[in-house]
Amino acid sequence: MLRHLAIKDFAVVRSAELEFGAGMTVISGETGAGKSLLVDALGFLSGLRADSGVVRHGAERAELSAEFALNPRSLAGGWLRENELDDDGQCQLRRVIRADGGSRAWINGRSVTLSQLAELAARLVEIHGQHEHQALLSRGSQLELLDAYARNGKEREAVREAARQWSALLQEREALSAQGDVSDRINYLEHQLAELQREDLAPAAIHALVANHKRQAHAAGLIQACDTALAELGSDEAPSVSRQLQQARSDLARLREHENRLGEVDALLESAHIQVDEALALLGQIRDDLDADPAQFDELEHKLGRIHDLARKHRVIPDELAGHRDALAAELESLRGAGERLVKLNGEIDAARSAWREAALRLGRTRQRAAKELAKATTGLIGELGMGGGRFEIALEANDNERPDPAGSERAEFLVAANAGQPPRPLRKVASGGELSRISLAIEVAALGLDAVPTMVFDEVDSGIGGAVAEIVGQKLRALGGKRQVLCVTHLPQVAAQGHAHYRVSKAPVDGMTQSAVESLGAKQREEELARMLGGVEVSKEARAAARRLLTDAV
Repeated sequence: MLRHLAIKDFAVVRSAELEFGAGMTVISGETGAGKSLLVDALGFLSGLRADSGVVRHGAERAELSAEFALNPRSLAGGWLRENELDDDGQCQLRRVIRADGGSRAWINGRSVTLSQLAELAARLVEIHGQHEHQALLSRGSQLELLDAYARNGKEREAVREAARQWSALLQEREALSAQGDVSDRINYLEHQLAELQREDLAPAAIHALVANHKRQAHAAGLIQACDTALAELGSDEAPSVSRQLQQARSDLARLREHENRLGEVDALLESAHIQVDEALALLGQIRDDLDADPAQFDELEHKLGRIHDLARKHRVIPDELAGHRDALAAELESLRGAGERLVKLNGEIDAARSAWREAALRLGRTRQRAAKELAKATTGLIGELGMGGGRFEIALEANDNERPDPAGSERAEFLVAANAGQPPRPLRKVASGGELSRISLAIEVAALGLDAVPTMVFDEVDSGIGGAVAEIVGQKLRALGGKRQVLCVTHLPQVAAQGHAHYRVSKAPVDGMTQSAVESLGAKQREEELARMLGGVEVSKEARAAARRLLTDAV
């Protein structure tokens, strides 16, 4: 729901701020005062293209902003989350149009494109008027409204899911078919895989191979170093570290009673003796394992060379060879089963197509019933709105069913015959703007406000009518205001009296330049405004009395 609209330096409006609530808000004013500029402002905030002509003369830029209250589960709330533009439930639109013709737009303070602005605004506000931004002229919007009237959410979801499954199978088949003859690729993969499978390519095995190769390459030096260390640390034929440690402990033990700290020295020497013995044991084990074998070294050299050759050939490091081998094996398995999968896919696609058609048929039945009911109700309302003899129809046209369509198997086209004896024509081709606005109103009222968009704007919906028909138009707008927020620009008192709130737009010269001003009307001011609309420039007692009656009857 629209809560706040701010306009600055826009056309003849220097500055205006409007607050809106639920129900029906009317906007009135003298001809040329600029009351439709408020609708234009919403249009530009909805992404319409603008030129420098909308900037007030003498100003550098026009600034427009609107704030909407959102239901978190609304279409607009979902769009904001999907596009990462949500801000704690806030929804603020802003547009700046410069005098040089440039334009910028923001959503919740973040810069966006006009197309993004239009996408969001389409979920916030519908404008019904005598301009190009008619909401119900889009065939997509017409189908959405028909579906809302039919309350067929379950059937639409079934069609979308069936279309998704059918589409996924078609894409899989197209991908497999695009591979063409894969026999050469299979032969190539088999050769590459056989070469890789001859070696142990586990990273741990490669690390062990490298370690063994290094050990054999330096075997002679390792053997000599181990023999020397063993002799120096523990030989029985010459003084050794182990024997010297033991002798030192024995010598010191005789004098320990005279110096307490020698006990600490003895403990350290005992620990050193134990560590030397452990080192000797490990050195002996290493020495026993060492064997300078040229034949074994050549074998390790050859095996490590094959590993490095494979790594260079497949352009990976040795540790990645195992993963590369597994990837080739997976691709080979996939290609070998491609033929069988294609045969199976054809059957699955046939089944998915049948499932989609059955779901689309059920959806189509709900649309056919709803189309008849909505057409009948709208035709009756068209007659009440001063278009006697006119009729409204909804044509459901079949579309191509060879590809999965999540919207179903038909498209809707709203058709209107404005007068008796005329053939029905597409709604988007209706010539009269006033007729188009009233037809839009009839459709929305007949649909009981089921349109998902929360705010509806009607610009000069009462053009070309008066009297009793004007009163009926006002009553229908007020009834629609019970379901949705309604903003209505009007010049008829019978319509204005039906509003829950009322703004008046006036114009006056300021410093030699015409400017428009907008003010919210209280009860007494509304009576005066309705009297002006009834009586013209000179407001008589009779006009005021008639205005009071209109306001009393509207409650």
